[in-house]
Amino acid sequence: MAIYDIIDYGAIGNGKTDDAMAIQKAVDACFSHGGGRVLIPAGHTFLSGPFNLKSNVDFHIEPGARLVANPDEEVYTESAFKKNLGEGTIWIGGKDLEMVSFSGFGIIDGNGTAFMGRELEDAFELKPVADKDPRPHMITLVNCKNVKFRDLTFKDAAYWGLHLVGCDNVSISEISIYNNLKIRNSDGIDLDHSKNIRISNCHIESGDDCICFKNRREYEEYGPCRDITVTGCTMISTSCAVKIGSENMDTIQNITFNNCIIKDSNRGIGIQHRDEGVVSDIVFSNMIIECRLFSDVWWGKAEPIYVTAYPRSPENHKDGGWRLPEGEMEGKVGYIRNITFGNIRCKSENGVFVGGENPSKISNIRFDDVDVVIDKTTSYQGGLYDCRPCAGVKMISRPTSGFYLSNANSIFINDCSVTWGQNKPDYFGKAIETENVVDLVIENFEGKDAFAGGEDEIKWKINRS
Repeated sequence: MAIYDIIDYGAIGNGKTDDAMAIQKAVDACFSHGGGRVLIPAGHTFLSGPFNLKSNVDFHIEPGARLVANPDEEVYTESAFKKNLGEGTIWIGGKDLEMVSFSGFGIIDGNGTAFMGRELEDAFELKPVADKDPRPHMITLVNCKNVKFRDLTFKDAAYWGLHLVGCDNVSISEISIYNNLKIRNSDGIDLDHSKNIRISNCHIESGDDCICFKNRREYEEYGPCRDITVTGCTMISTSCAVKIGSENMDTIQNITFNNCIIKDSNRGIGIQHRDEGVVSDIVFSNMIIECRLFSDVWWGKAEPIYVTAYPRSPENHKDGGWRLPEGEMEGKVGYIRNITFGNIRCKSENGVFVGGENPSKISNIRFDDVDVVIDKTTSYQGGLYDCRPCAGVKMISRPTSGFYLSNANSIFINDCSVTWGQNKPDYFGKAIETENVVDLVIENFEGKDAFAGGEDEIKWKINRS
C-alpha cells in the first residue's frame, strides 16, 4: 500500500499551526495515484481546520498521534445540513465516495470545550447564535459506500461525532468515543438515511445520544434508515444512550441490538417518534440498562425503556423551522410497530414508559423477560415522564410505575418483573399502570405496587384495560 505522510506535504505537527492544507494535499495525492494510506504520524499533535476525504483512501492515525480541531470558529464555513445553518458545520467531510476507511490507534479530538460558553453544574452553556451555529461536527460523510472505522479514539466533539448520511455498507468496530458529558449535542454516532450498517464492540460516552437513528428532512433524497446491527457495545449518556428519532420523515426499519450495556445514563433506549415517518421491526435483546436522573437541561427522566409517538412541537428554534414539512404549521406523527425487548435487566429511578398520541400510533410492543428495579439514587425530582419535543404537554407528572402504558395497542408483557429498592419516595406507585391501552396481554408477571395494594391491585388495573 502506498503511504502518503502528511509531513511530506508540509504538515508541522506542533499543535499550533493549522495543518489542514497539508492534510488535503496528501489526501488529493493519494486519490490521484489510485489510492493508498494517508498517514498521520506518531509523536505529533496536528491542529487542523476543515478538509475533505476522497475515495480509496485509508486515513490512518498512528498510536501517539493526535488530530485536533482548530478552535477558530471562522474557519468552519460549510453547513452540516445544507441550507439549514443552525445545526453545526463540517470539519472532516466527504461526499459521493467509495472505499474509505479510518484506522489506527491514534486520537481524533474535536476540541469541544473551545466552542462552549461557561461551565454550569452539569452542562456547558451554549454560545448564543443567530442563523449559523459554527460548532463543527467531527466527521460528516454523505452518500458514501464501503466505509470502515476501526480502532480509533474520538473525543470531545463540539457537536455530533460520526454523522453518516445516505451511506451504504459501513462497518464501525473497536472504536472508542469519549465526548464530554457536559457538552450538549455531542452525539456519538448518527445514522441518517443510511443502510447496511454494522456497529460492534465499541465504547461510547456522550453528552447526547450515543447511537442515534434518524431521517433528517434536509437529506430526504437518500431514503430510509434500515438494516442495521449493533452488538457488544457499552454506552454512557447524559441524554439518551440509544435513540430512534426524533427526526424521522421517512422509515426506520430492521434494526437489532444485542449484548450491549448502558450505564450511568439519563435514558436508556428511547424511541422518540415526533414526525410523519414510520418506526418498525426493531429488536433489543440481552442488555443491561442502568439509568439515573439529571437536570432538566437534558431530555429524559431516567426511563430505561421509552417508546413514544407524539406530534412535534411547532415552535421554531435556531434551525429556522426545518423540523416541520415545508409550509406546514403543525406536525404529524407516524406509526411505531413491531418492537421487541427481550432478556433485559433495568435498574433506574424510573420505569418503562410507552405513550402515544392515540392507541393507533403504537402497536405490537413486546416485553419478554424484562426485569425492572426502581430505586431513588439522586436528589433530582422524579414522578415525571419527559415528552419533549412535542406539541402540548412537555412533561407528564404522575406517580412512577414499573410499566406506565398510555394510548397504545397490542402490548405483550411476558415473564417480566418489577422490584422496588430501599429508597422509596412517596411518588413511587404501581408495578403496572395503564391508560387507554387496547389489547394488553400479561403473562407470568411478578411484582407489587411500591406501597399499598400489590398483586390484586395490579390485576384490577390489567382487567380494566
